[in-house]
Parts: sequence; structure tokens; C-alpha cells
Amino acid sequence: MTATSSLLLDVQGLKTWFHTRAGIVKAVDGVSLQLQHGEILGLVGESGSGKSITGFSLMKLVDEPGRMQAERLYFNGQDLQSLPDEEYRRLRGRDMAMIFQDPMMTLNPTLRVDTQMIEAIRAHKRVSRKAARDRAIQVLGMVGIPSPADRLLVYPHQLSGGMRQRIAIAIALLNEPRLIIADEPTTALDVTIQGQILYEVQKLCRELGTALIWITHDLAIVSGLADRLAVMYAGRIVETGPTGQIIGGAQHPYTHGLISSIPSVDTRGKDLFQIPGSTPSLLDLPPGCPFQARCYRASLQCVNPPVLEETAPGHWVSCWHKGEQA
Repeated sequence: MTATSSLLLDVQGLKTWFHTRAGIVKAVDGVSLQLQHGEILGLVGESGSGKSITGFSLMKLVDEPGRMQAERLYFNGQDLQSLPDEEYRRLRGRDMAMIFQDPMMTLNPTLRVDTQMIEAIRAHKRVSRKAARDRAIQVLGMVGIPSPADRLLVYPHQLSGGMRQRIAIAIALLNEPRLIIADEPTTALDVTIQGQILYEVQKLCRELGTALIWITHDLAIVSGLADRLAVMYAGRIVETGPTGQIIGGAQHPYTHGLISSIPSVDTRGKDLFQIPGSTPSLLDLPPGCPFQARCYRASLQCVNPPVLEETAPGHWVSCWHKGEQA
């Protein structure tokens, strides 16, 4: 794995389990992630795979009955598990920020945009209202909002969905955080706005050196955005590596199925590949590999838990039959 000294984020064995009356839901079950300064990581998987809960866990936004623990959880050399709640609160918004799938989870409908943005700055920095307002105008311009000074004076409901999402992204960028976690922020937007936001986010990460975890179910989007991909299934990472290596040569059958289901020029007029079945209940996972019931490579060996192994430099796969064809 990467040398720890160069890492912004070092997560080993992250577990977030929900203790319910029906049993324990292992939403995140032993996830390990490493992220360097300025790097973009795509966290990919179907709905229910644990992607969003991983993001919420890193931000310490998981409520009861969820319980989070990790073998190692370091951010910029700091042990996050030892931080008091008040210290963690100061860290959020200043050094770590999150963009939610629904911008109305970020924006307060009863407050004007300027009030919300100025408060977000002054909660972490001792600056005047004028300096905070100038910074808000600057960042709105950075995410491509026209007439940013005018947009500050409106309420969220007076803006389109695309504008609201850009403002949510701008709020995440206000204090120049070292890490942004984006939870499917473009899912509800049309393709044109989606493309513009992806371009702006990528550009900002390059210019500011901000690291980004982009959570999505859409491999087509993240393949052109991310430096590395981590593919999640049933609360676990099953494959991770450089984007080009995974898109060009997926080793895990689940990753291969996700890529094969994307329309392309070559698939015109043909039926798209479909992964059979659905994600198993996290309350009652089968022993061994959780993907075995849907896998065309499955064998008796798959009742044993597969080990995450390095198949090429930086490319790790958790499968007994990695790389095999149907």
C-alpha cells in the first residue's frame, strides 16, 4: 500500500453497523481507503452497497442505532477516533466538507443564500462580514454561477435544481477544505448541467489541491473524473485501483458486470448485459463472498471469505476467481 506519510486520508477496517431489533445491519464492513492530497477517488456500487454510509461515517454523521469503529482512521496525520465531538465539528466544513445528493439537505429554505454562506465562513474563521461576503461571491463565480452577487440575495426555492446544487458545492469549497466527499451530487441534474459541474469540480481540485471522494452508481460519469476507483458491494470494497486499469481490465465479476451494462457504440442494437438477481440483505449475508449467488464464476471455494490481493501495482481485488471469463 501507499506510504502513510504522503496520505491525506488513511482508513483501515472501517465498520459501521446498525443494531436493530431485526438484527445487525453491516452497512459498512471492513472498508479500507487511502487518499493522497489532491487525488480524486470514485466510490462506485449499486444502491445499498454502503457507499453513502462510508461517506457519512468519515464525516461522523451516523446517528444511533449506527455504531462506527475502525482499526485506523487518520486524516492529515490526525487520529479522528480520538477527537472529541466539538473538535470534529470544527474539522467539518473547515478541513472536511460534504456535498449531499439533495442540495436542500445543505440549504436552509428559510434563509437567504448570503446568510448561509457568510455563516459557513464565520463559523470557522475570524473575518468581517464584508470579507466573508466577498469570499462567497468569489466561490460562486468559481462554480460557474452568473451574477453571483445577485444570487446571494435570493432564497433557495427561487433557484433551479442545478443552481442549488452549485451553491451546495460552493458552500463545501468556501473554507478551502483538504477533502470533499460528494454523495451523488449530480444524479438529479440534466446531462448538460452535470457535465459543467463535473468539469468545474475537477478543475477546482487541480487548482486548489483538494482531494475528492466522488460517490456514485454511475461508472460512466466517474471514469472520466477519478484518478482511482473503489468498487463496493454489500458493505465491502471488492476491487480498487487506477481508473484506467479497472475500466480497461476489471478483475472482479461484479466490476465487470457494472462496466458491461454501460451502453456504448459497440452495443447498439444489442441487449445490454444485466447482473442477475439483486443485492442480498445486509441482515443475512451468505458466508464467504457476498456476490456468489449472482456470480457466473462462483464455485464451492466461494463459501470462504476471499482475500483482497494485489494483482498489479496499486490494483487490488477480492475474488477467488479474479480475471476469469465466463
